[in-house]
Amino acid sequence: MNLETHSNSLSVDFLALPQAELHLHLEGSLRPETVCALAAKYGVSASTQDVLKRYAYRDFVEFIESFKWVSSLLRAPEDFALAVRDLGGQLLAQNVVYAEITLSVGVMLLRNQSAEKNFEAIVAAAESFQGRGLQLNFVFDAVRQFGVDAAMKVVEAAEQCGSKSIVAFGIGGDELSIPAKEFRPVYEKAGVIGLRKLMHAGEVGGPEEIRQAIELLGAERIGHGIAAVRDPALMDLLAQRHIPLEICPQSNIRTGALAKQLELPSAQIEQHPLPQLFRHGIPVVLSTDDPAMFHTNLRSEYQNAQRMGLQDAELKRLAKMSFEYAFIDDNAKAALQRCGKATSALK
Repeated sequence: MNLETHSNSLSVDFLALPQAELHLHLEGSLRPETVCALAAKYGVSASTQDVLKRYAYRDFVEFIESFKWVSSLLRAPEDFALAVRDLGGQLLAQNVVYAEITLSVGVMLLRNQSAEKNFEAIVAAAESFQGRGLQLNFVFDAVRQFGVDAAMKVVEAAEQCGSKSIVAFGIGGDELSIPAKEFRPVYEKAGVIGLRKLMHAGEVGGPEEIRQAIELLGAERIGHGIAAVRDPALMDLLAQRHIPLEICPQSNIRTGALAKQLELPSAQIEQHPLPQLFRHGIPVVLSTDDPAMFHTNLRSEYQNAQRMGLQDAELKRLAKMSFEYAFIDDNAKAALQRCGKATSALK
């Protein structure tokens, strides 16, 4: 599928805008050709067609199984560096000047890898893009079903790495596995060491998962959060507190999350609640989640938002929100957008 053709109906003005992305998993950005190269390195049989079959899902459980398989091929620091270099090139091609990349540190630790050595390689690869107009920061992510102790080890790994480019701690995985309240000490520790707080919630779980993430854990942005549309009072809360939802439309279609929230056998992109949430005054940051695994990119997601009925001015507002709610200071946000505009003008 040629993703670039999906940006044709976006305005020239919009396409010239610098972009930021805030919900993006490194492991889920691995393109089939990169997966094949890693598989060959480790003697794993995998053709492009095999990878594409893995990148097709009927539900969230099947997606998780594919994610586990793909991430199992990231075994050494140089593999993570390869993934960053591959992703950085993809982002630059879309005029992305800033991204917060989620790293599945919980999975690294489960596999007895050195999170510090992996992160050193990741940072070195990321720094090569700084001079090309792309700044990368990182989110250390735990896996909810691995438990509280495992999540605390992810926070401790972030503390040991001691890098300013680690801007946040988050938890993904099965949001229905362990109650949010159990993770309170983990989020308290993350706050003490200066990390911002994220949580995947309301993707396949209900509105109560979002509310608990905010009220019990102090989550400052919510990963997905599409279940909020089922609770008007929660929508009001998100709007009043200016808590952004990191919305990933194609992901919600591919995993069956949107169909689950709508209680339908399947769902189309036009049924996505993004416009309703956005027009209610809830901050929305449009993202790709796992772009290679969901056969999408950031421009395609803006195309999806357009298909939902958002107008050009609304799309531009969405693009601006991804800078407004990034975990960097206001001066850095302004500088990135200025540099991005200058770079676009030279193209």
